[in-house]
Amino acid sequence: MDRETLAGMIDHTLLKADATFADIKALCDTAMKYRTASVCVNSVNVYTAYKALKGSGIKVCSVVGFPLGAMSTAAKAFEAASACEDGAEEIDMVMNIGAAKAGNWRKVEEDIATVQEVCDDYHAKLKVILECCLLTDEEKVKACEAAKAAGAAFVKTSTGFSTGGATAADVRLMRETVGPDMGVKAAGGIHDYDTAAAMIDAGADRIGASATEKILSE
Repeated sequence: MDRETLAGMIDHTLLKADATFADIKALCDTAMKYRTASVCVNSVNVYTAYKALKGSGIKVCSVVGFPLGAMSTAAKAFEAASACEDGAEEIDMVMNIGAAKAGNWRKVEEDIATVQEVCDDYHAKLKVILECCLLTDEEKVKACEAAKAAGAAFVKTSTGFSTGGATAADVRLMRETVGPDMGVKAAGGIHDYDTAAAMIDAGADRIGASATEKILSE
């Protein structure tokens, strides 16, 4: 895969709590240098990224309910709307993991569907973070089915802030579950070209990475 094609599949990411204005500007500069699909930032940094990227064609993605997914549905919906008002065109929400572990799939789906309604209002794409390292394979399948039923555009493996990140096996399972018409994003622990390529081979069509320059230089 050539560098340009791979870059166009990457959400160039900075989600650290201590990220400064200058850090976000540098993130956007790198995204424009390589022409990544988007930058992915916390909602507090969306407007800064939006201003830096305006006119570039590179999207701003905001995480919502991050990193635990343990916020109320109303709080997630409000954060999504606020991020979209500030210029986000993609939302990466963490699902209600506790509800998933309890087998309350109706609650999981309703949580996603409420944020999806906000995204529909703003013509934004919704990605649903499953946090696969905390789920059984059966739960991963059910989570994918809930996200698909709620109308989300993507399912995503991980926050990168829990006990594990993306694996090719999880990506493959997610792709098999959602089929060819829904996106699968691999994120968490993708620090080199070989790992990114393995995720794409397994079925990912978007990569979340902070090590974008390293990946593309390889």
